Amino acid sequence: MKPLLVLLVSTAWTFAGAQYYYQGLMDYLENRLLAIEDRMQFWHEQSHRYHSELRDFRKVTAEATAALKNEHSTLLKDLEGATVRVDRMEREMDYVETQTSPRACAKKADKVVEQGAWGLEESRGEPEEEDWEELHSRVSDCVEIMSGIRSVKILKRVGGPKGIWTRDPRLPDEWSGPGSAVYNGYLYYIKREAGVDVQVVKYDLLSGSVADTAMFPMDSHAAVYNLNPETVADLAADDEGLWLLYAPSDSEPNINLAKMDPATLDIEQIWDTQCPRENAEAAFVVCGTVYIVYNTRLTSRSRVQCVFDVNDMVISEEAPLLYFPRRYGAHASLKYNPEEKQLYGWDDGYQIIYRLTMKRKLLV
Repeated sequence: MKPLLVLLVSTAWTFAGAQYYYQGLMDYLENRLLAIEDRMQFWHEQSHRYHSELRDFRKVTAEATAALKNEHSTLLKDLEGATVRVDRMEREMDYVETQTSPRACAKKADKVVEQGAWGLEESRGEPEEEDWEELHSRVSDCVEIMSGIRSVKILKRVGGPKGIWTRDPRLPDEWSGPGSAVYNGYLYYIKREAGVDVQVVKYDLLSGSVADTAMFPMDSHAAVYNLNPETVADLAADDEGLWLLYAPSDSEPNINLAKMDPATLDIEQIWDTQCPRENAEAAFVVCGTVYIVYNTRLTSRSRVQCVFDVNDMVISEEAPLLYFPRRYGAHASLKYNPEEKQLYGWDDGYQIIYRLTMKRKLLV
């Protein structure tokens, strides 16, 4: 009987301990659940606040974006209107220039050359010191610099933006790029072959045969103008003779200039113009001065932004920044005619003639 009593007491004690432990566990779980509920409530309130702030921010951003779009539309309309007015003004200026006769100083200078100094006195009438100085600079050493660019004539569009060969003569081999030049009855053009240095070919227009060929040590893959990769080298002619613009290598950042003997194609002298190839589209030489024309990849208005004078009479920082009249695209080629004192350009398939305004270099 006694063992049974002990067993009953032990069992009762065990049940009481288990019940107490279970109650403690339930209390702990209940407290943890309450804490989790409080944390979830806090997170919910915080998320709601963030959502409200984000919604307000989106509203403010949408209003600001709408205002910016309206301002952008207004500015775009103003810019289009300004562009139309500028184009109209340029057309009117071109019309006035075409109706205005060219300056008489060129005719006087020609008369001086033909008839001598005594003819100058007859043609001048009353003496004018300024005209005398200008004529003296024309018939003596070339000391002029370009001070203005005006368009004279625009022909209809023919061919592609990089040029077209429209007439005879037929060349004996392919020419490379638009860097050719005509000087004293000869056509000078660039010939490029794989694995061979760039060649300068002298072609006699009268006899229709190659008069001479010269190898030029330069990288055949380096374009002289960054915006015209087809132009490996660019030949130019002016009152002083024949010139060659080139880039020695693709790593060279500047454009180099070489003075060539038009008879033998020998290199007489080489200069580093310090004019960068980056964003350059074309160049021309007038009176021993190189004018590098720059543009942007998204075609804008061409401008003469770097000048190099072989006689060191003009430095690039002192030369004026000259803009071309806005036309169609970008210049693939610019060639100066020393006899006509005009610049011939190929602009996106259009042939344009520019009349240049000159002044003495010493006045720059």
